[in-house]
Amino acid sequence: MSNKSQTLMDIFQEILAASGNSSDSRTINETKILSVMKEQASKEKNEDFGSVLVKVFSDVQNKLNLGLKPETCGYCEGDFRDVVEAYNRIHGYISLIVCTIGVLANTMNVAVLTRRDMAAAPINRLLKWLAVADVFVMLEYVPFSIYKYLILPEKLDFPYSWAMYLLFHMHFAQILHTASICLTLSLAIWRYIAIKYSDRSHILCTERRCSIAILTSFLLPPILCIPTFMVFDIHTKNVTDAYGNPDIAYHVDSDSQGTLYQVNFWVHAVLIKLLPCSILTVISMWLIRALYSANQHQRNLRNYSTCPAAEKMVKRQHKADKRTDRTTKMLLAVLLLFLVTELPQGILGLMSGLLGLCFFKRCYGLFGELMDFLALLNGAINFVLYCSMSRQFRQTFRQLVLQQNLARFMPTTASHSDSHNQNTGKTSVP
Repeated sequence: MSNKSQTLMDIFQEILAASGNSSDSRTINETKILSVMKEQASKEKNEDFGSVLVKVFSDVQNKLNLGLKPETCGYCEGDFRDVVEAYNRIHGYISLIVCTIGVLANTMNVAVLTRRDMAAAPINRLLKWLAVADVFVMLEYVPFSIYKYLILPEKLDFPYSWAMYLLFHMHFAQILHTASICLTLSLAIWRYIAIKYSDRSHILCTERRCSIAILTSFLLPPILCIPTFMVFDIHTKNVTDAYGNPDIAYHVDSDSQGTLYQVNFWVHAVLIKLLPCSILTVISMWLIRALYSANQHQRNLRNYSTCPAAEKMVKRQHKADKRTDRTTKMLLAVLLLFLVTELPQGILGLMSGLLGLCFFKRCYGLFGELMDFLALLNGAINFVLYCSMSRQFRQTFRQLVLQQNLARFMPTTASHSDSHNQNTGKTSVP
């Protein structure tokens, strides 16, 4: 061994002696050794000292039989980790199924909610644009899922084009998912105002304010996601291919040392996730209490109505209240499903900001696929909720399907106005 190598060997031996017993010396922290090596390297003038460091590090590890212990944390350990990792291996196939069903279901949502009798209600406009946002999220997730979970494990190919798409996928999905959160929050606030201030709902819940809420829901997310745009970027890593030839792998990563990295976690966890979930929780509890009070009021009216005129008035009011209750129950189901999906993500993001990078890599990355599945399922299941809890939605959907099916078998007949136009030599505008 050269003099420089011997010098570093002596340094390591001094570190081992200062660390205590031999049992402790065999698990000396690797970061500490590397810091000493870099410090010693900075004092030397030889340009080839970097290669000497690599050789010395190997010699020290072999001759002193060091068991280098990397810095690890004990977060997210246990049997549940094996269960989550087992799901992660099949997430690609499940996500493709959910996305296919979700795209079809939300397309039908848009088709039904844009019908003339449905589009008249402002709350249905919010539901329509929520379905539009979910459609684009799922459509964009399909190529990401195919490449990452089906193609990438076989080829282990990390080209620059894939890194570019991954960066686009991250930002695009984040913006549209945040738009869905804003629309859901607008939906809850809209229903709260309509019930709490029912006597002034025609003034407060106007078409113009609905348009403003929808427009704000799509303009605000890019502003909230600015820290994410600035933190994540494409990085390179030198690797070797299957034949041992040097190659470059491109991947999307963040700078975990800057202040902006911590700001991104707090904005994502608190402003985008936990704050809307807290507001939705309060509104959902109020809606549940309003439903309970309405049922008690209806029961009291039925008990105290005696004359026939009062009974007719009570029946009409009862039917109107039942329609209102059905709408409120449907929206309440949407809100609760949203909370089940988004609240765990907000908690994981908050804990990542508090506990640091180690928790993020051990836990947030572990539950990433499961969180994606819950978000996709949340967008795909709304059609089932609408059909099961809204009679008007079912009737409109039935009419839409029947008209399309019957139109293929019904012969085209000229109307009275068409025949009149033909007789007068004029053509009608389609």
